[in-house]
Parts: sequence; C-alpha cells; structure tokens
Amino acid sequence: MKMLFFVLTFILVVGTITSAKGADTNTVSSTVVTDKSVPTASAPSVVVNNSDICKTATSGAVQTQIFGIASGITITDENCERIKLSRALYSMGMKVAAVSTLCTDHRVFDAMWFAGTYCPFDSKIGTEAKTGWEENPEFVPVGSVVFNQKEKIIKSKEQLNSEKELAKFVIAAMALYIGFPILF
Repeated sequence: MKMLFFVLTFILVVGTITSAKGADTNTVSSTVVTDKSVPTASAPSVVVNNSDICKTATSGAVQTQIFGIASGITITDENCERIKLSRALYSMGMKVAAVSTLCTDHRVFDAMWFAGTYCPFDSKIGTEAKTGWEENPEFVPVGSVVFNQKEKIIKSKEQLNSEKELAKFVIAAMALYIGFPILF
C-alpha cells in the first residue's frame, strides 16, 4: 500500500513539473490593431451668465459601448420673471398693475389678504376688490390658503345643515310611526 502511495505521488510530481516546463517553452505572437478610438458622449456646456435672464441651465450625457446621447436644457424661473415684470410696471408708474402681477402667485395673494391690503380685482382696490374676489373665487390663484379654508368652512356648514335636516326627518318619522303628530 505504501508503495502504491509513493508511485502515485511520483507520477503527480513529474506530471506537474513537465507541464510547467511545457508552458515555459510556448511562444505566442499577436498583433493589436488600434485604429478606432472609444466613442464618448460629451455633455454640452449651456452657459447662462447674464443675471437679467430668469433661466438656469443643466446638461448631461450617457455613453454605453454602442450608443451615446448628450443633451442640455434651460429651465425658466417663473417667479423671477414675475418679479422683473412687476418692477418694470412699477418703474413706469403703473403701481396697481405691478401689484396685480405679483398677486398671481398664491403666496403673495395670501400675504396681502392676511395683511388686509387685498389684491386688485378687475380694476378695483381695497374692500371693493375683496368683494370681487369673494364673489369670483374661481379667479383666485391655485393653492391659496385663504380660499381653501373658506371652502372648507362653507362645506362644513352645509354638511351641518344637512345633518340637522336629517335629524328632523328621523324624529318626525319616529313620531308618525308611534302615532304622535308633530308639526314643525
């Protein structure tokens, strides 16, 4: 048994040494062709340095082994435009128009409402403008807290009234059921 173990170990060692020597003597020759460069998608530079322009810029690119795409866009800042338009109107002496321009933003609308200086409505100012806004809530800027709260209050009052009417109906129905006439 020991003899078999030594013979197998000898064959294993000899086989490993000869295969390693065989690898040392192999020669490989190859040629690498480098006539094409790797494709690259470069993001465009979108420059907006003028402070008088209410725009910001962004760009991006993606590249794979086969396909690459690059793009750039500008984003308009509507609040900046609103402020610039309001300043231009104010500098021309059109103060009510300047305030009206700012009032198209729900934050300004709410701030002026809470301050008691209502935004102009259909060339009316002051309490006349307040009445105009209350009669035409569809023209209030979307997102206004003032008119959202008013709508909730009106709906809760309507719901309360309908619940009172339902309670009266139930009491009358029960009274009639037991034969007791009730006049409301």
